Amino acid sequence: MRPSQRLSVALACSDGEWHNGDRPHRDRPHDDRPHRDWSHGDWPGPEDPYVGRVVRLAPPLRIPRGVDVVLLVCADPVAALGDLLDGPAAPRVPVIVVSARRDTDTIVEVFRRGAGYLVEGDYCACMLSSAVVGATVGHTYLSPAACAALRDGARRMPVGGEAMERLRSLLSPRERQIMELLSTGLGAQEIGLRLRLSEKTVRNNLSNIYAKLDARGGTDAVLRWLGATPVLRT
Repeated sequence: MRPSQRLSVALACSDGEWHNGDRPHRDRPHDDRPHRDWSHGDWPGPEDPYVGRVVRLAPPLRIPRGVDVVLLVCADPVAALGDLLDGPAAPRVPVIVVSARRDTDTIVEVFRRGAGYLVEGDYCACMLSSAVVGATVGHTYLSPAACAALRDGARRMPVGGEAMERLRSLLSPRERQIMELLSTGLGAQEIGLRLRLSEKTVRNNLSNIYAKLDARGGTDAVLRWLGATPVLRT
């Protein structure tokens, strides 16, 4: 990816004003101030190959044009995501929630609404950039703790074993491998590396999987694969 193609990210704080608590970024002209402290105040680094510009926003959130992904930093993810997605100025770009909350109900609800979820302290700057890039191609990224919470929630949902087996039997052995990896938060490129397949092959398999599971996309497919769809749909 050439520097001119690097992504623009809106870093949105739903809980209050960003302030100048961290060290200044005079050497990073792509970084708009003022801003609130958070654990990745140095992200993205000046040599980040994917993210070229970060715009920090405070309430009321108005996502500017030209933004590729929204990172929503919040204490109450369900309420904050609802305000953002249901408001009159709802962004038409992918959203990734960043929060300290790691309870299953919160993470499942955020995932159901199609947003990625990063639990604070559960990811590094490289994973943050990967999540942003993945979001632009339709991947709903979960940090390891968020993925574990989603699986835990699915295990506690009352679904019939026979129905799940019938659903999974629709997929070939390779497609099952891909779904297992997709449900752990990996994207097509990462799945390809794990299975020694090209990214194009993985994406072709995903298209077949979505059709077989009658899923609208990756999020819906994972919910069906984990047996969570009947409970989560409203």
